[in-house]
Amino acid sequence: MKIRLESGQIIAAETKESIYHAFKDNGIYLVSSCGGKGVCGKCRVRVLEGKSRIESTGKLRKDDIDSGIVLACQAFPEEDLLVEIPEESRLLIGDKIAVSKSRDFLDILIADGQGLLPIVRHVDLELPPPSLMDNMSDLERLKRALDGKGIQLRHFSYDFIASLAKALRSADWKVSLAYTENFEAVSLSPAEGRNKFGIAVDIGTTTIVLYLVNHSDGSLVDVGKTYNSQMRFGDDVITRIIHATEGGGLNELRMAVINDINDLLQPLVEKYEIKKEDVDSAVISGNTTMLHLFWGLDPSSIREEPYIPTLNTFPEWNAGKARIRINPQAPVYTAPCVGSYVGGDIVTGVLASRMHMNPEVALFMDIGTNGEIVIGNNEWLITAACSAGPCFEGSGIRFGMRATEGAIESVKIDPSSFVAELGVIGNTSPVGICGSGMIDAISELFFSGIIDQKGKFISGLETDRINIRDEGPEFVFHRGEFREIVLTEVDIENILRAKAAIYAGVTLLLKEVGLTLDIVDRVYIAGGFGNYLDINKSIMIGMLPDLPIEKFSFIGNTSIAGAYLCLLSEKMRKDAEEIANRMTYIELSVSRGFMDEYMSALFLPHTNLDLFPSVKALYIKGR
Repeated sequence: MKIRLESGQIIAAETKESIYHAFKDNGIYLVSSCGGKGVCGKCRVRVLEGKSRIESTGKLRKDDIDSGIVLACQAFPEEDLLVEIPEESRLLIGDKIAVSKSRDFLDILIADGQGLLPIVRHVDLELPPPSLMDNMSDLERLKRALDGKGIQLRHFSYDFIASLAKALRSADWKVSLAYTENFEAVSLSPAEGRNKFGIAVDIGTTTIVLYLVNHSDGSLVDVGKTYNSQMRFGDDVITRIIHATEGGGLNELRMAVINDINDLLQPLVEKYEIKKEDVDSAVISGNTTMLHLFWGLDPSSIREEPYIPTLNTFPEWNAGKARIRINPQAPVYTAPCVGSYVGGDIVTGVLASRMHMNPEVALFMDIGTNGEIVIGNNEWLITAACSAGPCFEGSGIRFGMRATEGAIESVKIDPSSFVAELGVIGNTSPVGICGSGMIDAISELFFSGIIDQKGKFISGLETDRINIRDEGPEFVFHRGEFREIVLTEVDIENILRAKAAIYAGVTLLLKEVGLTLDIVDRVYIAGGFGNYLDINKSIMIGMLPDLPIEKFSFIGNTSIAGAYLCLLSEKMRKDAEEIANRMTYIELSVSRGFMDEYMSALFLPHTNLDLFPSVKALYIKGR
């Protein structure tokens, strides 16, 4: 019997085996907080063709069931099936790009001359068993052995002491002790030469990424990625804060992200046959709201003037408190934040970019659900967050979607026929348009003479590509069998607002320090969205400053990269704290000049064309 996926992949299945386990046996992992017991309701798939035996529908609604949705762990094939996996149901395990890049970050540690110094250190001890002549307590015996190694621990938790007697005797007094850089005992395990591991986690507003790292050599064992389940409570941080505080959903939001992390971790430790006790450290990075929600801290004051978080520097709580399914005594280092809307993800991003080490003035931009900006060098750093909104990730755009299979990622419009040539992720039929496609589309609409500088459709054009609806005009990019994919005038307005917020943030920060764009030597673009950007098109619509193309660098997910560095290096953790302390945070929402900059940037590319000389030349030529 076979299960065929919409992607064309075919896997073998048996009638006694659920779809969930058939997928797992073939390296396809689904979100499943309950481990395939039919309780959590997350392993949702849609059966498009074929019959399956359903043991339970769990938390599925009637409209889900009617549309062919089943719980993969409760569905057993009775014949060949065609199955669709919704993007929110899939765990992505194994990222070859991330694994290869880890070598570069290890080179950074080596270049700094620090080597590996993780949060947790390990020492092997062989203690003499107690006797009537040597009858000191277990703890004093352990301390004596540590003194012989020149190590003096200061803190022993209740849980560590409670497990001490059994741990020593079951290991026949030959143990490996894990302890923190603050000289607190973490755990004892038999001295069997087992590898020890740590995890680095980036909690993004949209996605969560987890690195499993071998402490012995710093190697990246594997990577897991999934969508942040908090999205079902709102696309942006403000909506989630409201749900957490006014809706009483703080614990609900916290458990959503913790379950996501545990869902990513479980298949990795199973795949490499790692005991959870051997994963004994963690670093968590994310924006300020995500970190507050992760720890279950009240985020309400983040969205209320004067916008003050509960804390920016987090104590080193343990994994038991965090509810992460690793060694419960494992210390969890949380990346330090700067302010309400510039969090640990930006601090670790700057750390990974190394801009704080260099004399050249650099601009760091993390373009995602929010747009965070840092400008500076090894002497000064200034930062702000601009509310770009989640439109570049598909929210608020009629056919908007994330950069997944079926998304239009690039657009070219013939200026004479107005026919659109589309680049689609996966080379399939388009089902929507992602952020990079939106930027391409608006640039092409503008330079093809279809919309004006305000983003409004020019009237009187003779083409069947423009529909006039009750809610306004729209441009048709693709005509499918069942529907058209369009950008409406309202869509364009939302995108212009987002790009204007990003550009206004850059110009305002430069004005705060009395500088102009020509002082910028390097522009680092971080975040997953940046990987798909066309720099020239982004300049054409006025989202990125008009600088030479060679000054721009895509540096990927720097939040997880910086968390990985912090996991392995004491110096990197200290550098992260220094970066957070050095950053001057500007609250744009109360800045007098921001609204002026924002209003000027609402045009294509800007009200002042002299700020975009390369675009001005093309615009004049086109006219």
